[in-house]
Amino acid sequence: MKAIALDAYGGPDDLRYTELPDPKVAPGEVLIRVRAAGVNPVATGSTPKVASTRS
Repeated sequence: MKAIALDAYGGPDDLRYTELPDPKVAPGEVLIRVRAAGVNPVATGSTPKVASTRS
């Protein structure tokens, strides 16, 4: 599956587009497809690099 990953705290420049293996579903679990996700405005200020790029 395609993913945008952030491996450590950082700003937008630290995001990377990557391919990850499809998740495996174990007995008693469910797999939910996420087609879109929101970003809380408070979360964008959670790291100094991101906070410093906001205008």
